[in-house]
Amino acid sequence: MEEVYRESWDQAIERFRSPYVFRGCTEASPDLSTSLMRLTAGYKKLARLESHIIRNFRKYAHLEADAQVGRSMWNWLALAQHHGLQTRLLDWTYSPLVAMHFATADLTRYHLDGQVWCVNHRASARLLPKSLRKQADEVGMDVFTGEMLDRVADTLEKFDHLSERDFVVFLEPPSLDARIVNQFALFSLVNNPAKALDRILDQHHDLAKRIVIPAGLKWEVRDKLDQAGITERMLYPGLDGLSRWLSRYYTPSMRQRPEDPK
Repeated sequence: MEEVYRESWDQAIERFRSPYVFRGCTEASPDLSTSLMRLTAGYKKLARLESHIIRNFRKYAHLEADAQVGRSMWNWLALAQHHGLQTRLLDWTYSPLVAMHFATADLTRYHLDGQVWCVNHRASARLLPKSLRKQADEVGMDVFTGEMLDRVADTLEKFDHLSERDFVVFLEPPSLDARIVNQFALFSLVNNPAKALDRILDQHHDLAKRIVIPAGLKWEVRDKLDQAGITERMLYPGLDGLSRWLSRYYTPSMRQRPEDPK
């Protein structure tokens, strides 16, 4: 808790407002590759594949989703990611406790160290090309909405050509449903579908840190999160989330299970 809230004091407004966004992982790994990257390799192939996937998602989801997201490519991309489609986006949260949940939710990986990624979205804004930086300054935000991105680049191709240098934008989606709202969700967006975010962060060590949750501490972290109400019941509103929470909550810890027969 001390680590995730470190550097949260904002002297300019005299409030505790952390500049970090968080991502919880069940395993301690430096990898931040996207679901799209895991489909294939090579920038040309990946860019072509990405355009086909998004175009067809918009075509077939139009009836159900058009009223939710409007015309913005970025809102469509966020919606696709939210529903499990392979995209260049990565899921993040403003809440360190929500990130801890995702680092400790899978009981089958309690023998492995987990981790919480912390990325300073204010500091990452200095890598943005001038056109995006100008838009952020005009609105007074470092995290973008789909409408803000549309004013600079309304397609993936235009976005990718805003700069020859790698950069990352943090995209806050519209409140599509209670799950996005309750998870305090946002997404990272890199201007190259074949470039993992960790490779950019490696070049700028002051932008991010990884907090490892040792395997031996996972049960303690998990139990305290449950008592604080950070559970599947809250993060996945509905009967599915309720069932997932109850199934996990009543699973005995390894310390309580009988030994395997010899």
